[in-house]
Amino acid sequence: MATLNIRQQQEIREHEILSPYASFSDCSKGRDRQEKQCDIRPCYQRDRDRIIHSKAFRRLKLKTQVFLAPKGDHYRTRLIHTLEVAQNARTIARALRLNEDLTEAIALGHDLGHTPFGHAGERALDRVYKEGFRHCEQSVRVVEVLEKSGKGLNLTVEVRDGILNHKTSGNPMTLEGCIVRFSDKIAYVNADIDDAIRANIITEDMIPKDLRDILGVTVKQRLNTLIHDIIINSQDKDHICMSKEVQQALFDIRKFMFTNVYTNPLAKSEESKAEKLVEDLFEYYNSNIDRLPEDFLYLINEKGMDKERVVCDYIAGMTDNYAVETYKSLTIPVSWSVY
Repeated sequence: MATLNIRQQQEIREHEILSPYASFSDCSKGRDRQEKQCDIRPCYQRDRDRIIHSKAFRRLKLKTQVFLAPKGDHYRTRLIHTLEVAQNARTIARALRLNEDLTEAIALGHDLGHTPFGHAGERALDRVYKEGFRHCEQSVRVVEVLEKSGKGLNLTVEVRDGILNHKTSGNPMTLEGCIVRFSDKIAYVNADIDDAIRANIITEDMIPKDLRDILGVTVKQRLNTLIHDIIINSQDKDHICMSKEVQQALFDIRKFMFTNVYTNPLAKSEESKAEKLVEDLFEYYNSNIDRLPEDFLYLINEKGMDKERVVCDYIAGMTDNYAVETYKSLTIPVSWSVY
């Protein structure tokens, strides 16, 4: 009998250790393009590694989470948010004996398609692009098409499904995807409270007392409450859920954040400028397709993709700084010299 390689040994251990409701690596629906399996890493671990090594993942460090161009080193970027989602999701997955590799891959990939300037950029592209723009769909497009010069990362069906369905309205096919869906909200609500307090936009005392009584009075306490609640209520079940009281409190504190932070004029004072910048870039490149980088012209000329779709891809992939510098180079005259 042939000796099993390390990957196969790990796949066997998954069946011995994980919950019967877990997504087992050797039962994956597979990839769009068949490829030789790794002798060390199961498929979801391999997906996680591909995402971490992608260009889109690296760009997240220079993309807005909530506060546009904040003055300070401790505000979250899109990358920090992504890592916090992954941390929360792994804690839950491990406690429920679900597949941590799949959970982490989905979490690390869920925002790869986010625009510069956070949701302001997303709103702008949604207005100007004829088919509309949703960052969850763009994240899937990044891993299927845009990475590796049009080849994509060739991720498994389960990872792509979890990325696509991480929003509130999503319905992931795996429990691991459901964990990320909850973990995303838990991460951004608590992180945004922390950043908003740091920015003197709100104070802890402004959060309604009934919500503080249920969830806690610090970020640490709230995270502890929310994560414990999911674990306790989801143990040995074929679905991921929270208690009604805690889930309602999470929704209510999210509403509080929309009223006091996400639409706060002080916090969002520069967003109209960011939206105008994105719209102008979209209009410019649609009128000057030849100015797109070669990788994107390849998608149009060789792959036959819609021009507006590819312009949207290019702008969505920009970091905040790159978008600003590109806009300046296209609109502001520069000094010249004969030397």
